[in-house]
Amino acid sequence: MSEAKGGRSAQLKHTGLRPGWTTGACATAATTAAYTALLTGDFPDPVSITLPKGQTPAFALAVEELDGERATVGVVKDAGDDPDVTHGALVRATVRRLPPGSGVVFRAGPGVGTVTRPGLPLDVGEPAINPMPRQMMRDHIARVAADHGATGDVEITVSVDHGEEIARSTWNPRLGILGGLSILGTTGVVVPYSCSAWIDSIRRGVDVARAAGHTHVAGCTGSTSEKTVVAEYGLPEIALLDMGDFAGAVLKYVRRHPVDRLTVCGGFAKLSKLAAGHLDLHSARSQVDKGFLAELARQGGADAALAAEVADANTGLAALQLCAAAGVPLGDLVAVAARDQALSVLRGAPVAVDVICIDRAGAVVGRSGVD
Repeated sequence: MSEAKGGRSAQLKHTGLRPGWTTGACATAATTAAYTALLTGDFPDPVSITLPKGQTPAFALAVEELDGERATVGVVKDAGDDPDVTHGALVRATVRRLPPGSGVVFRAGPGVGTVTRPGLPLDVGEPAINPMPRQMMRDHIARVAADHGATGDVEITVSVDHGEEIARSTWNPRLGILGGLSILGTTGVVVPYSCSAWIDSIRRGVDVARAAGHTHVAGCTGSTSEKTVVAEYGLPEIALLDMGDFAGAVLKYVRRHPVDRLTVCGGFAKLSKLAAGHLDLHSARSQVDKGFLAELARQGGADAALAAEVADANTGLAALQLCAAAGVPLGDLVAVAARDQALSVLRGAPVAVDVICIDRAGAVVGRSGVD
């Protein structure tokens, strides 16, 4: 049987990039080593853990501290070849004995955030240690306890050196996770240049906005478009989705988790790609179709000569400027076409949509109206 061609393994083989380990995997390794030392007096170094898909990576220990009823281990996160903001961060786990019957209790140490808004997979007030890393840590505590005849009743405090500072470069403040990073990972493996983390952030952003009662959210391609939406509608930060290039991710998730109104705002060139039917707006995966823009311009009143100039324009902005000089509202036409594409992806979900196109300075160059 031939080897499967798809999936994350194929992606890694194709790129030649080195995978890494999530903060959840690092916290699990640190927890395992700390609890082992608490029970035996010795730190296993390196410490091996078993990930959800069966991999058994080994982690070197960067910190070892044993003090009576508690032990602390630190592991340096290796994100492989992924440009992860947490690459090189020191993830620590402190394990403290608890009375029998207490179970496993999680605490947020310095650099790990606390949930302050509903809509996430954790209750308000909980440390931002996601469900899968919690389960991984529970499983490994149980294994170590079984190996050494212990009860497995412990408090696990996870911390990340400089985590609060690092978290400013993440979605955490907007999602209401305050004080530091989230401990993440569903598989324990970081796939280099994976889009999944960004898309997951978009989904969590929708969840948090809905849980907070916001019925109007905006998918924005960047900070300039966010400022435009705030100026236009006065939306709070919690209602702004950092869509980036992933228009399809926003639309597909909102289709399953509707809000009353979705505004899509971004640069004219990017949204012309959505108008043409592209759901991934990254320049490596979709291009501005000047022929499509020329046809829109013709529908908007452009004569044959102007349509030809648009088709031959160097950039989308150049096409926009040509049409503006001739009084053809290409920006509005793109916005309407993008809105119609968004509605087609929503497939009848009860969501009203409008689209705003801006230039690089943030000036509105096209809008669709609400439908």
